[in-house]
Amino acid sequence: MTEISMREAYGRALAAYGALNPRVVALDVDTSASTLSSFFAAGFPERFFNIGIAEPCMVDVAAGLALGGFVPFINGFASILSLRALEQIRSCLCYARTNVKIAASYAGISDFKDGATHYSISDLANLRALPGMTVIVPADAAEAAAWVPLVAEFEGPVYLRISRAEALPVYQPGAALEIGKGRLLRPGNDLTLVATGAMVGRCAIAAEQLAAAGIAARLLEIHTLKPLDGDLLLAAAAETGALVTAEEHNIIGGLGSAVAELLAETQPTPIERVGIQDRFCPTGRNLDTLMDACGLSVAGIVAAAHRVFRRKPTHTH
Repeated sequence: MTEISMREAYGRALAAYGALNPRVVALDVDTSASTLSSFFAAGFPERFFNIGIAEPCMVDVAAGLALGGFVPFINGFASILSLRALEQIRSCLCYARTNVKIAASYAGISDFKDGATHYSISDLANLRALPGMTVIVPADAAEAAAWVPLVAEFEGPVYLRISRAEALPVYQPGAALEIGKGRLLRPGNDLTLVATGAMVGRCAIAAEQLAAAGIAARLLEIHTLKPLDGDLLLAAAAETGALVTAEEHNIIGGLGSAVAELLAETQPTPIERVGIQDRFCPTGRNLDTLMDACGLSVAGIVAAAHRVFRRKPTHTH
């Protein structure tokens, strides 16, 4: 596992970038000790605004700051920002095309102790459906940090999904990141694993296990859920003939849905979707155990790969 959590990497990166760009401001809703926007607050108290427990108000304040020429990063829990503040995000950020960055922390089921009300398993579906919203899901701590300056310098609203926890390391510092362009992490021509967020590391392990079984799995990281890298995905579909998607999110409306929509409209290809099967998840002893219990295990990815491989029109194994 990485030495620091994704939220800590993000918090430190925001503070570091804040030292370089005086237009960056940060807002929080009495959760800075959890989101770790506290690093920014400590370095730049005059550019940090604690709005109190009022996520919709934070969005509105950030919109005003953006209209005043600042680059606001709003910080809070993904489960609340993507539900309670969704109307303000829609109207004040997307509809108005306002340059606000949403750092949605404690995403997915990474807040494993606090239960279903604190998990964000529908946020990608909610935010992906908003016109004008860019949706980015880092795979690990190093990547979360690397996205901060790119997101800050991008013009328009961005939803940056930050896990509370550590993630299996997959990103090499200095590797190129580009909004809307996925990454090939492993070559292979038998099938393609398409992953986002913390599931990228689990898919990397699954690819090793599949290789041991004689199946060469290509691994793609789709960090930008919107806009989706259709060219990369369609090339993988054409060249491997089968895909497995994997996400820490409800099976409905997230990565699997986005990929299935693309394939159905342009290049029908066998696909299996690994995700949370449209249910609320319980609390867990730890995140790894909870992810396995919610259908996000490496074994589940491998099983899905075998199923989709058998569904290919022709195969040699």
